[in-house]
Amino acid sequence: MNYRNDKYGNKLSILGYGCMRFKRSGGKIDLEKAEKQVLTAYEGGVNYFDTAYIYPGSEAALGEIVEKNGLRDKINIATKLPHYLIKSPGDLDKYFYEQLRRLRTDRVDYYLMHMLTDTATWERLRGFGIEDWISEKKKSGEIRQIGFSYHGGAETFCRLVDAYGWDFCMIQYNYMDEHSQAGRRGLCYAHEKGLPVMIMEPLRGGRLVNNLPKEAEKIFEEHSVKNTPVRWAFKWLWNQPEVTCVLSGMNSEEMVADNVANASESFAGELSEADEQMLARVVSAINSKMKVGCTGCGYCTPCPQNVDIPGCFAAYNRRFSDGWFTSLKEYFMCTALRKNSSAASNCVACGKCARHCPQGIDIPAELKNVKAKMEGPAYKIAAKAVKLVRRF
Repeated sequence: MNYRNDKYGNKLSILGYGCMRFKRSGGKIDLEKAEKQVLTAYEGGVNYFDTAYIYPGSEAALGEIVEKNGLRDKINIATKLPHYLIKSPGDLDKYFYEQLRRLRTDRVDYYLMHMLTDTATWERLRGFGIEDWISEKKKSGEIRQIGFSYHGGAETFCRLVDAYGWDFCMIQYNYMDEHSQAGRRGLCYAHEKGLPVMIMEPLRGGRLVNNLPKEAEKIFEEHSVKNTPVRWAFKWLWNQPEVTCVLSGMNSEEMVADNVANASESFAGELSEADEQMLARVVSAINSKMKVGCTGCGYCTPCPQNVDIPGCFAAYNRRFSDGWFTSLKEYFMCTALRKNSSAASNCVACGKCARHCPQGIDIPAELKNVKAKMEGPAYKIAAKAVKLVRRF
């Protein structure tokens, strides 16, 4: 296993275990299988295990496995505060200590604000005294390091990085999202600020493995260096020194063994120019159904009406490459979950954005298409529900 350092010089395995996708049987986590997989990962050198309050049964399962096998002082546990459930200052302790009970531990090594959406949301938490709360928990040793996970565009991500003295952060990043989501710009910005960056969705929810276009499969097969699509996706990430740890939602021993082997032989600067060009051709093949040629450069932002233009277009394009549900989930997280909506429907066609677009995209016209395709009844109902929850 290869390792990279966190902000304070602690060694983290470049492969992290994402515990959201533990195998289930009869609706419950199969503890026997999960235990075998966790132990296989640990024995292979994995020392970063990531879970969250809202992953059904995950924290409790990980806690039981860790306690049973005496692993607590040998690994790092990361979990996430469900800040969207916080309604009063007392809720901070309420959820945190419930998580400690589930995890059967007295501390969390890496604690994240789960899906922090924008600075307005962070300001809301500051109003509950979260900065003093974090300081107290770090002083007591109950939280070792504090960070946040994020889905959305680079502009907002960079503002969040600057909003507090974080110890680390987590973003969605892969060779398809190099210039969407927080992207390479966000990755490098966080790194320049001294923040380790944990990576989620390295396979884009399996899209970079399953149902690849035949043209993309052919490009992999014909390349002079032979690797599986999974291995190429991880190697592309580990090739970048700014990446600290890549999470994988492993749910079979075979998957664990292959990822551990890959992480043991991958390092920064490994990929050749030919490898990079090959992956660029794969991206082009996958993007052949792209509807809007947005590169995510962000020159069109900030929008006077708060539209997350790159985020809207990225989710819209995913509708045609990854399917309706995946794209809607991304669109919802990037627009409706924010304190102030950043949806395409906010657009008033002022045209300011289009004047700055290097690709010459008619942004207002395309945002109308995004609204028509992405803001259907399911989206509207869910967005309204979010507003009601916030109100009460």
